[in-house]
Amino acid sequence: MINLPIWDDSLIKKYNISGPRYTSYPTALSLESGYSQKDLQAAIDGSSSKALSLYIHIPFCHQLCYYCGCNKIITRHQSKADVYLDYLEKEIAAKAPLFQDYRVEQLHLGGGTPTFLTDEQMTRLILILNNSFSFSNEAQRGIEIDPRSLAPNMIRRLHELGFNRVSFGVQDFNDDVQAAVNRPQQVEEVLAVLNEARTLGFKSINMDMIYGLPFQTVESYRETIEQLIALSPDRVSVFNYAHLPDRFAAQRKLKESDMPGAADKLAIFKQTLQQMTQAGYQFIGMDHFAKKEDELAIAQNEGHLHRNFQGYTTHGECDLLGLGVSSISQIGHMILQNEKDLKPYYQAITDNGCAISKGITLHRDDEIRAAVIKQLICHFELDKSSFEAQFEITFDAYFADAITALQPLVADGLVEVNETNIKVTRTGNLFIRIICMCFDAYLQSQVKNTRFSRVI
Repeated sequence: MINLPIWDDSLIKKYNISGPRYTSYPTALSLESGYSQKDLQAAIDGSSSKALSLYIHIPFCHQLCYYCGCNKIITRHQSKADVYLDYLEKEIAAKAPLFQDYRVEQLHLGGGTPTFLTDEQMTRLILILNNSFSFSNEAQRGIEIDPRSLAPNMIRRLHELGFNRVSFGVQDFNDDVQAAVNRPQQVEEVLAVLNEARTLGFKSINMDMIYGLPFQTVESYRETIEQLIALSPDRVSVFNYAHLPDRFAAQRKLKESDMPGAADKLAIFKQTLQQMTQAGYQFIGMDHFAKKEDELAIAQNEGHLHRNFQGYTTHGECDLLGLGVSSISQIGHMILQNEKDLKPYYQAITDNGCAISKGITLHRDDEIRAAVIKQLICHFELDKSSFEAQFEITFDAYFADAITALQPLVADGLVEVNETNIKVTRTGNLFIRIICMCFDAYLQSQVKNTRFSRVI
């Protein structure tokens, strides 16, 4: 089975360190202040792509989930979304004309909880987007959904508005765990919305799960994954909870003493890996699984899987435009980010029609290293000669420091390096983030100031 990891407890104990998730390289930690709308135009001018992936950030949630580290605003005031859409419309009006030569191949609404929006608000947003951008007839249109807060008939309305992919935030089905993280829900609720999505003909259904939460045990999570498998989603993400109460105030409501220890967390993930692969899911990498007939698995098998700020994706040829508070764009040779907080975002839109506040211009070295990291994190192997031809380098000379850094991993059987190839072994693919870290030129300066999540 492709990518099926081999579990080695001694190596996991040795290498279960913290590191970046590499949804970009350089990572968002490298972004610097001083970027603006003129840089967006420069990024477009320097891009060879005319395909676009749109990400829209909707920051609102009705209720606080204590584990959450997303950029969010908890409110019961629905009118706040009307105000937000007013500003989002102004941002779109300022940016969309710059992309008149692009065709949108992907749309994704994330948050927060995008289905915080009412039927009327959602319809307004989609109308603005449809009138502002040129969409491909085959465009993927996805949205993140909290099954607990879904208004009646909203799934049907989303389908009518053109959405064809949904991602349900589930996290865990155990009552004690749900109570501890302030996210109670019933399996029946999830099943009902999932069945409705299937009946309506949504092309792909994803479920997000988390392990490492309070009161989770190896046995309780086994039952949760059994229930998940019975629901048969097309894709599954099983995230490792990163407890960072100094960064995320809501996490201070959770007691570390209630959480599974390091050994139990590893046991939970090992068990999940076995359950998912035995159920016929392909291990895509890190914490992602997909059915073998899903486009994500097919893209990986055919060698054209991509990774960006939305995670693993099938549209590597697309530039990415992020709209809304805190959203990130990656266009041509630049990564750009909007203001992270709502008031500065609103003020920037009022003043400039644009809220870009941070960014980075990728140098040639960044692009070479980004290509290597993407190839390894998506496909677990690379052919040195293809990189030598593409970038006109001598691979081993250019990456002499990285090859040296890989040697302990080679000695432990995590990766194989020879004259022509680098290949991550089935023992090593659980450690793909560590292998990628060997190629990261920024990492040492960031490690001192940043707490990353554990690699497993």
